[in-house]
Amino acid sequence: MSDGFTSFHDLLAARRVDGSRLRFDVPADWQQGRTAYGGLAAAMAAQAMRDVVGAAWPADARLRALQTNFVGPVAPGPASIDVQLLREGKSIRQVMARLTTGSGEVAGLWVGVYGSPRPTAVATLLPNAEPLAFAPGEAPTRPFTPGEMPGLLRHFDIGWAAGAPPYSGASGWATSLYLRLAGDRADLIDPEVLTVLLADLPPTPAISRLTRPAPASSVCWALELLPLAGPVARDGWWRIDTRTRSAGDGYANHSSTLWAPDGTPAAFGHQVVAVYG
Repeated sequence: MSDGFTSFHDLLAARRVDGSRLRFDVPADWQQGRTAYGGLAAAMAAQAMRDVVGAAWPADARLRALQTNFVGPVAPGPASIDVQLLREGKSIRQVMARLTTGSGEVAGLWVGVYGSPRPTAVATLLPNAEPLAFAPGEAPTRPFTPGEMPGLLRHFDIGWAAGAPPYSGASGWATSLYLRLAGDRADLIDPEVLTVLLADLPPTPAISRLTRPAPASSVCWALELLPLAGPVARDGWWRIDTRTRSAGDGYANHSSTLWAPDGTPAAFGHQVVAVYG
């Protein structure tokens, strides 16, 4: 940690495992409004599942799905994640995690589904990313500005490749971003944990249609992960395409596809977001 910057790698290195509980300290520089970045909380939950019950599993038992309920705000300070193995079958394991803040309030619930490969006659099917006007590293970026942007954004490099930024009064419902960790060691982080961390980053495209800032908060999130084809490069650019599928009554439903730096799909996400404006 230096100058108030806590890398995700350093945050992971400082975690403590005590039986079925993982303890960690939520840094102030990972805040997004009144709560910590949801992707950070979910990534720590995924790490806790690995630490508590997954360490003895075979290497091919990978996180296939993560169901998230964001229950309450996560303020800077101590937090703990309790893990429970719900069921372990021949190829599928289901695990529950619950995050509790330092004040004793439940702030998040997760169910992770870990699956090993199974024999199948079904052919392999993977989507291909549609071409964008900008290549990775060429999309317009905006430097982090303290006081104008949520603190968590200093941890990411973001290239806005398609669609409009938040609060720009645009007419569209979709965005495409390039993203990667800034000042961190992506190559030292478990790829499935890194996938969870990155997959929650884009704001719902619905707020791009607003003309002034308004709070928005994820309520629940379903993430479906695909095993990555190879190791993650330290400075590789990921890509995430997000589309609002419906909006109304102060809520927006959107879906995302996260692509690994090698262009293969890494995860499909679906969220319900409360929009307060």
